[in-house]
Amino acid sequence: MKLLVMSDTHGDAEVIKRVRESFENVDAIIHCGDSELAYDHPYLDDVWKVRGNCDGDDRFPEEELFEVEGKKIFVAHGHLLNVKSTIMNLLYRSKEVQANVSFFGHSHVLGAELVDNILFVNPGSLLKPRVLAEKSYALVEWVNHKWIVTAYTDKGEVIFTNAYELTE
Repeated sequence: MKLLVMSDTHGDAEVIKRVRESFENVDAIIHCGDSELAYDHPYLDDVWKVRGNCDGDDRFPEEELFEVEGKKIFVAHGHLLNVKSTIMNLLYRSKEVQANVSFFGHSHVLGAELVDNILFVNPGSLLKPRVLAEKSYALVEWVNHKWIVTAYTDKGEVIFTNAYELTE
């Protein structure tokens, strides 16, 4: 399974298009909010998308939960879960919905970690990154019973690749 994840593009529709065109064979494309585009913008077609604190279109849901190849995927922007201060609220919500992986944005800080066998990924921002200088997005794969997270710059250069093995 391959999941293409981006967030916090803040009105830059062209970067969404470029990232989408970089990976043709993915099982799902996810935008973690603050696209600042209309819900029905053509570059967001067939994208699992949520509403960020800067999104004005109220057709965006606050969160999404869906399955790909038997894995439950939870998506929230994170502002309503206070992710800039702690991921505990996100952890509790992810456990509540029995998610295997949880994607979020809001902080513009790229990162990934495995907590209680739930993978948490913030793909960073494709417009205004924080902490790291690079604008970023992520490709998340489920391969041989482990999660592989590869972070890319907006130009397609690899920032890091990490593997996360579940504990029994």
